[in-house]
Amino acid sequence: MEFTKINDFEWELEAVEGMGVPGKIFASEELLNQIKEGKSIEQIRNVARLPGILQSSIAMPDAHQGYGFSIGGVAAFDIDNGVISPGGVGYDINCSVRLLKTNLVRSDLNGCEREIVKSLFAAVPSGVGRGGTFSLNLKDLDEILIDGASWMVEKGYGTSQDLEFIEENGCMKCAGSKVVSQRAKGRGINQMGTLGAGNHFLDVLIVDEIFDLETAKVYGLEKDQVVIMVHCGSRGLGHQVASDYISLMEKEYGYPEYDRELVHAPITSKLGKQYYSAMAAAANFAFANKQLITHYIREDMKKFFPEFEAEVVYDICHNIAKFETHKIDGNKREVLVMRKGATRSFGPDREEIPKKYSKVGQPIFIPGSMGTASYVLAGTNESEKLSFASTAHGAGRIKSRSAIKREITFEEAKKNMEDLGVYVESGSHKGMIEESPSSYKDVDEVVRVSDSVGIGRKVARLMPLLVVVG
Repeated sequence: MEFTKINDFEWELEAVEGMGVPGKIFASEELLNQIKEGKSIEQIRNVARLPGILQSSIAMPDAHQGYGFSIGGVAAFDIDNGVISPGGVGYDINCSVRLLKTNLVRSDLNGCEREIVKSLFAAVPSGVGRGGTFSLNLKDLDEILIDGASWMVEKGYGTSQDLEFIEENGCMKCAGSKVVSQRAKGRGINQMGTLGAGNHFLDVLIVDEIFDLETAKVYGLEKDQVVIMVHCGSRGLGHQVASDYISLMEKEYGYPEYDRELVHAPITSKLGKQYYSAMAAAANFAFANKQLITHYIREDMKKFFPEFEAEVVYDICHNIAKFETHKIDGNKREVLVMRKGATRSFGPDREEIPKKYSKVGQPIFIPGSMGTASYVLAGTNESEKLSFASTAHGAGRIKSRSAIKREITFEEAKKNMEDLGVYVESGSHKGMIEESPSSYKDVDEVVRVSDSVGIGRKVARLMPLLVVVG
């Protein structure tokens, strides 16, 4: 397989027959060798064959095999001649990360770590298919699908300031509730305010190192500060939206012979528009879900610290399709960008980011595993030229869930966390094993690539202390 080395962190896959554009991979040699495992390279090539794709089929340094697109895959499409594919967004629509900055420092938690993590585990339900205690009726749910996080704020579960620091202000305006099936609504109606399972988590971390003092100050981050990171998405509702539209698109348009998982519809078609609207509704469900979880965290932590405060630094989407303006061949034009397990990386002066961050670029969060560092980065103008303003979204799996279960036991995974001084509460033995650090690529290397190539600038390193996983 032919790779052209552009520089130490950028590689090109030649556009062979059937590919409309070349492939582009951001990775060190170490990460590239890991990306080559599985079907990631084949998926990058297949995405490059989709109608209307522009410039290149892109893979981030955390890329690994996914459904349709590789996880860590990014592509932009001409809005008149291009397509939209559920495989370019994923089943967990708007799986995303929110970071909260608190008024606590590390020493405040001394001696009560185990009690706090158990309390947070009880306050925020997690686990496969598990529902929460928050009661919704169908009218409420339809309103949430349209209004997103603002519905929660209006009900008293947050503030208007929270909305200011959420991507899209917590609401994608093109959402429609009527294009979401009753089955999808039925799967989601009892899951509001829940983490789910898999790689979803709630982490209490300590700001361990600051790389950019000026930007960290703008974000409100200081060394030794306690911060809280929440990673979750649209739960069963989003999964069902993806399933529904994969089936509808396959029935209407068939599927590409080169990859059945890349079933798609023209962006301008009725079905393409319906999927985008349903995807936006699922994204709004995820925004509302995160907002309610934030409320639960605030209330629970007040049991330990009556003066506890937690402000939203930012909330960023991972699995999403967006209409954005980018410069192509020297001209600004609107395109559809699909990010599958990738983070938006808008630099300074983009109107889409909070005014407070306009001089430094939007915050980016790259979580590690439950036993390794996570990072805060800043968006760059360079990323807009290189990757349609996109960067990595995490460490990226290196071992499948089934493979890691053959290598490590629950007892070993638990002891590893204890040895690291990390307090973990898990909804299952399975989750504890599957999310162990050895399942993931080296997050330090992923961040090094992002920073070196210029698609995300290092701001701060966070180290885990308390972890809740599904």
